Amino acid sequence: MRILIVEDDALLGDGLQAGLRQRGFDADWVRDGSAALLAVRSESYAATVLDLGLPGIDGMEVLSQLRAQRSAVPVLILTARDAIDDRIRGLDGGADDYVLKPVDIDELAARLRALVRRAHGEAQPELRNGELVLNPATHTVHFRGQPVELGAREFALLHELLLGAGRVLTREQLESRLYGWGDEVESNAIEVHIHHLRRKLEPEVIRTVRGVGYLMPRAD
Repeated sequence: MRILIVEDDALLGDGLQAGLRQRGFDADWVRDGSAALLAVRSESYAATVLDLGLPGIDGMEVLSQLRAQRSAVPVLILTARDAIDDRIRGLDGGADDYVLKPVDIDELAARLRALVRRAHGEAQPELRNGELVLNPATHTVHFRGQPVELGAREFALLHELLLGAGRVLTREQLESRLYGWGDEVESNAIEVHIHHLRRKLEPEVIRTVRGVGYLMPRAD
């Protein structure tokens, strides 16, 4: 799950990025509002962690511009501003959650998972499609009642396919959601991971739509 961290404090930003990566997120990090707007326009993120006290364009203006541009990316405000008026303004301005610093990294990870679930209309903590069950919190997968061992990228890819079950996702979309800045991406990386998932599950779980991309059919 690829997310964007917008935080100007170098120590905190580095800590958030490292902590969330340890918990299975692919986290990019920028330090100002202009960079945040550019990143959200050009990349595909499951969610954004947004500080309010940013240099140049502040966090509230970033949020306002994102919503004015019809960006639906879930936004979690992470700030030291604890006044009730600030919280109301943030949530009414389009934020999906408002969290005060300092925050426990496990709580932040859980809140991000919840934001992504809600953004995809999922109420349950587990993602289910027929006999396939994926739990983002425990990083586990079961198929037909049996545990399935997956590598980190395989898990991330399966997560994206489950979130998009019933829709065709292109290779470019999947690459954008799985790989952050600085990651080396082989030209056939998605195809290789798809092959491994089919072998560990079964071929029909993921279908190839020739010339378009990949589809996980919704189970009845």
